[in-house]
Amino acid sequence: MKILYAGSPDCSAEVLKELFKLLDGTGNEISAVLTNPPSAKGRHHDLTPTPTGLAAEELGLPVLTPEKLDGSAREAVAAYSTDLLVCFAYGRIFGPKFMALFPQGGINYHPSLLPQYRGCAPVPAAIWNMEKVTGFTVQRLAQKMDSGDILLQKQYTMTGKETADSLLHIAAKEGAPMLRDAILAIQNGTAHGTPQEEAKATYCKMFCKEDGEIDWNRSAAEIDAIIRACTPWPGAFTTANGTVLKLVEASVYSGNAGEVCGAVAASDSDTSGAAACPGTVIGMDKMQGILFQTGDGLLAVRVLQWQAKKAMPFKDFLNGSRNFVGNVCGAAKN
Repeated sequence: MKILYAGSPDCSAEVLKELFKLLDGTGNEISAVLTNPPSAKGRHHDLTPTPTGLAAEELGLPVLTPEKLDGSAREAVAAYSTDLLVCFAYGRIFGPKFMALFPQGGINYHPSLLPQYRGCAPVPAAIWNMEKVTGFTVQRLAQKMDSGDILLQKQYTMTGKETADSLLHIAAKEGAPMLRDAILAIQNGTAHGTPQEEAKATYCKMFCKEDGEIDWNRSAAEIDAIIRACTPWPGAFTTANGTVLKLVEASVYSGNAGEVCGAVAASDSDTSGAAACPGTVIGMDKMQGILFQTGDGLLAVRVLQWQAKKAMPFKDFLNGSRNFVGNVCGAAKN
């Protein structure tokens, strides 16, 4: 079969390159690649192809970059007489007229256990919600988003250390072999899809910058998950003395709070011995990082970054930020 591969970001480029190798000798070939148009980047706003477009060029594959999937785009795709559409992270809806170009229809790789986390950001959503298990799915393309019959599915047990970036890289490594197997099953006539259970469908949204702002009233475990879910985008942040402070790496504190270096006590007005208010920088653990009080437990932050500055390990950060311990950060101080 001749295949049109559709995708745009880095993770999709990884899958394209590996799938191209895995299909060698199977009687199937990627004939062309569909990706988003080049975008302006850098200081000079130079037009830069998508990572998938660049990968296609390296492989010597024709690249299609239409602004819209309109009649002219369909005409360009039709010129390659492809049998099957294979998609991972293209980011656009394929209409009925476009799908009619492919005698074998289309398949999509989605990094969740569908019908859970349909939508554009399943990887950070799974981390944000502290899922114990997630996974990867190859499904038939359908008109309703991520609702097609499931061809293949694989579970992944979370370690609790994944960032959105690292989990997406894992998803990319799993994607090419799964897509190869689905393509071979379609080629051999043995692909049998399982309808999704609509009653169990959940959805995720595109993350925005505001999602990265830390609410210190949450628990340390929740904030740790949010920081990892927001890595690399949109980045987790709080404010300290009116300045944006990014929290790059952190974990739930596992040490003895009574042995914290430079620890601050509860406020002078508090005679009950209760913990400091959420958002308070209470001290430092020499191994785990700067400790922040949360709504439940302490968060140890290992790497921090002032706005417009470089990210720094916590000891270097404290050397350059005297009297940081005792600050009350973020909205929780109100």
